[in-house]
Amino acid sequence: MAIFLMFFAGICVSLSNLFMRKSMADGGSAKGFLVFQMLTAFFVAFFLNPVRTGDYAWNPSITVLGVIAGTLLALLLFFLGRSFETGPAGLTVSILNASTLVPAIVMFLAFGASFGFPYTIWHALGSILVLFGLFLGVRGAMVLENWKKWLKFSLLVFSFHVMILVLYQWRAFLLNLAHPEEISFFTLDQIKSQWFAPVLYATAMIWQLFFFIRYEKRSPFSLEVSYGILGGVLNGLCTYFMIWSTEVALPFENAVIFPIFSVTTIIASNLWGQKLYQEKVDWRACQFCALGLFIGTVDWKSAMAVIGF
Repeated sequence: MAIFLMFFAGICVSLSNLFMRKSMADGGSAKGFLVFQMLTAFFVAFFLNPVRTGDYAWNPSITVLGVIAGTLLALLLFFLGRSFETGPAGLTVSILNASTLVPAIVMFLAFGASFGFPYTIWHALGSILVLFGLFLGVRGAMVLENWKKWLKFSLLVFSFHVMILVLYQWRAFLLNLAHPEEISFFTLDQIKSQWFAPVLYATAMIWQLFFFIRYEKRSPFSLEVSYGILGGVLNGLCTYFMIWSTEVALPFENAVIFPIFSVTTIIASNLWGQKLYQEKVDWRACQFCALGLFIGTVDWKSAMAVIGF
């Protein structure tokens, strides 16, 4: 069941990206879309976290962490929109998902295998395959008129996604410690706060509103509002399915659910890019990226133990 839930989560986030692309294609902009996507995501996070759990405890420390994460998310989304405007959306999504391999390297260098962050030959092999896939994809995109701008924006998307994923993993690491204050400024009660996600999305929404006012200087179009709300709901459903998946996953499923999410997002995004917007998709590049993500993010030790090897 967990695998199917994570598959649906990947479909939801791909459709959310599609609505951003439709907002631009129908005369709107990514900036207008993102204001309402983040506003909707804030309400979804508010109901899924403090309201659902009944835990309304607030502390300044988690607010600061949420603001930092929200700022990184806002910059990621801003450059994701610019990437969609200047180049192939499907390949941009592939680059975005490829960044999921980097936090494992960062956490290994920072804490090591003794703290639960090993780095194996499988991680390295997966990274090599993803890099080769991205090389093929970028080489194919070099025929585009604005390929240099697109590549610059896509690399910024990659970088900000790495930073926010490292922050997420660091927070998850602290949640598993009995006394996180020994290596951080947070106590366990502070890091457990249900306000992290709402503050994150509220911060991202404020930044997106600033970008919209700064660059657009107009009222939002009705389609930007509609597409943004749909995108925000899909983003919220993605989060819900991901949380549900991690709660019901069997030991073997734990090893594959996140690779399933990344691969589903890449394939679905390239399919709608090709079918709806006639983007030239290098499926060889997608296959190498998908295979590399699967090899590099599966917990092979746990997977082999479950099936008896």
